[in-house]
Amino acid sequence: MIIQDKKGGTTIITQNQVKEIRFPSLPEGLMTRPTLMWLVQARKSGHHDTEVAYITGGLTWHADYVFSLSPTDTNADLNGWVTVDNRAGMTFKKAHMKLVAGELHRARPQRREQVLYKAAPRVAESQVQERSLFEYHLYDIKRPVDLKNNQTKQIEFVTCKGIPVEKRYVLDSGQGYFFAVRDRQRGKVQVQLRFKNRKDAGLGIPLPAGTIRLYKEDVDGSKQLIGEDKIEHTPKDEEIVLTAGNVFDVVGERTKIAQKVLGKRARQERWKIEVRNHKDTEVSVHVVEHLRRWGEWEIVSQTQEHRKIDANTIEYLLAVGPNSKASVEYTVLYQW
Repeated sequence: MIIQDKKGGTTIITQNQVKEIRFPSLPEGLMTRPTLMWLVQARKSGHHDTEVAYITGGLTWHADYVFSLSPTDTNADLNGWVTVDNRAGMTFKKAHMKLVAGELHRARPQRREQVLYKAAPRVAESQVQERSLFEYHLYDIKRPVDLKNNQTKQIEFVTCKGIPVEKRYVLDSGQGYFFAVRDRQRGKVQVQLRFKNRKDAGLGIPLPAGTIRLYKEDVDGSKQLIGEDKIEHTPKDEEIVLTAGNVFDVVGERTKIAQKVLGKRARQERWKIEVRNHKDTEVSVHVVEHLRRWGEWEIVSQTQEHRKIDANTIEYLLAVGPNSKASVEYTVLYQW
C-alpha cells in the first residue's frame, strides 16, 4: 500500500502493518459487494415478471457410481448419484436444476473462472428425467432442490439390478510390467469387469462420466471395496470396461528368447509369454501383445493362433489349470 500525504510525501505500508482501513465517505455509485444492475425500458409502468439468465461460476457437479458384484461374479447392481457442489456465494431456494451431459465448447475467458456446467448425470425414474438436447443429454431433476451456499448435495439418478458381467483376466504387454525395456519382464495380470450398456441388460441409458467404486459382499454380509475406476460419457449399447486391480495369485512373464538382424531394414524377434496360476481353479488369461517397434510386422511362427485386435495389437487366450502354468511363443518379423 502506497499513501501520499497532503504535503506530497509518500509512505509505503506493508500488509502485515495494516489492521483496518477507514474511509470518511464512498464515491457516488461505488458498491461494496458485487452487484448486478439493469436499466429497464417498458411500454407501460407497473409490476412485470422478469426472467434473468446469466452464466455463473462456482457451481459444479460430477457423477458417482456404486457397482456391487454378485458372489458368483456373473452379475452386478449399479447405483448412480449426481453430486452438486455450490460455491457460487449464494443460496438457491426451490431451484429447478437441469444438468447437461457432454463436452460443451466454451470460449476461453480473459480471466480465470469456473464454468457453470460440467459433465452430467443420468435419469432416475422418480427424481430425474433424461432427454436429448442438441448433441448432448440433459437430465432434468423433477422436484425442486434447496442448495445452500458451500453445500454439497447428492441425488440418486439411476438404479439397475442384475446386470450381466464378464470377468476377464488380462496380461497386457503395454502396461503392468516391470523393466519394460528389458528382455525379461515380470508382469501383473489385471482383472477386468465388462458389461454392456444395453436395455436387455437392465441399462440402455446414457451414462455420464464419473467414478465407479466396485464392491463385493463378504461372507459376513458386509460389502468390501475391491477396486475403483473411471468411465467416460457412455451412450447406450456401448460396452463398459472396468479395471478392478491386479490379480494376487496369477502372474505373467515375458522373455525374449531369440533375436536376429536381417539386413539393414529387417529384424526378427521371438518371445515367450508364460502365465503361472496359483489358484485352485482354472483361469483363462487374455495375453495382449503390442507390436510397435518398426513400420511393418508379420507373425512368422507361433505355438497357437492369435486374434488381431488392431493394426499393431494381437491377443492370445491362455487356459491355465489350477496350480500350474501355461505359455505361448511367437516369432515376429519387423520390416521398415
